[in-house]
Amino acid sequence: MRAETQNLVEAIEKSLALLAQRMDRETAPHRLEEFNARVEDPTLWDDPAAAQKLMRERQALVDSIETYDGIARELADNVELIELGEMEDDSEVVAEAEAALAALKERAAQKELEALLDGEADGNDTFLEINAGAGGTEACDWAQMLQRMYVRWAEKRGYKVELQSEEAGTEAGIKSVSYKISGPNAYGWLKSESGVHRLVRISPFGKGTRETSFASVWVYPVVDDNIEIEINPSEIRLDTYRSSGAGGQHVNTTDSAVRITHLPTGIVVTSSEKSQHQNRDIAMKALKSRLYQMELDRRTADINAAHEAKGSAGWGNQIRSYVLQPYQMVKDLRTGHETSDTGGVLDGALDGFMAATLAMAVSGKSRAEARGEE
Repeated sequence: MRAETQNLVEAIEKSLALLAQRMDRETAPHRLEEFNARVEDPTLWDDPAAAQKLMRERQALVDSIETYDGIARELADNVELIELGEMEDDSEVVAEAEAALAALKERAAQKELEALLDGEADGNDTFLEINAGAGGTEACDWAQMLQRMYVRWAEKRGYKVELQSEEAGTEAGIKSVSYKISGPNAYGWLKSESGVHRLVRISPFGKGTRETSFASVWVYPVVDDNIEIEINPSEIRLDTYRSSGAGGQHVNTTDSAVRITHLPTGIVVTSSEKSQHQNRDIAMKALKSRLYQMELDRRTADINAAHEAKGSAGWGNQIRSYVLQPYQMVKDLRTGHETSDTGGVLDGALDGFMAATLAMAVSGKSRAEARGEE
């Protein structure tokens, strides 16, 4: 077997080892038997919420087992084909099996990453907020660039993107925008994007000077219907106001936009895209999600530290730097992951950054370190 082929085999075996570790391969069959026994209990659906939770957990385990077994089986089959092809001096069979191994390596690496998305809310839909920070018009324009970047990323994944609220900038761009993004593991993937994003470029607004702009991104999970979040009505203030969107035939002409302030925490949520009744419902759901995120932060030290480090949208708080001049570079300051393809990143190519941050959050190391690579 060629050295390049052996490297492919070893990489797939490393992914399998990590998949086995994440699902606790030794106890998986026993746990599946327990799930199956509980599913057959005739009283299971007496508590629909508990039953649905059980079914989700069982399906997650089934998927993990099937993924591991499928990759292991495909690896063994192709290694056997290569050995057979080499014995019979059949270069075509060897080439086809090696190509299959190369594709399997990529798929195994992706499944390895997905296995890291096992946090309490990782599978949930998510809210995404972007707010312009220091830098005036430049920052508002930068916030709009980030808006496009995340919408493009979500659309490429086939996620549903729903605008919740938007406030236009005074001269250009946006002051703030909020979306609900729905799809498998939407929160799990996007949660690492919370923080301050810094842009360095030559100003496009006639100044001709090098400018630094900031915008903050906040990601928090949509609360599952089975999660109870109690909000005391006396602890919220509800205000209505007229939307300040970009205009057009659908712009609000009445005070239908809603702002809810949670007095104990100071959390403020808004919705301005629907009727007043719908906006109130959307804003309350967003508030519950924000409060749920706070609870997750208290339970998870890593997430809590990330939010504390977020701070205001300005110097010293950024998680990622986007430099367009005098050179091209996007660099994540937490993981060191970087690329010179700034155009691709701003067009939604964020998976590499998310993967690196996700792996580090789980292992405390960069993805390369976790896999034993140089």
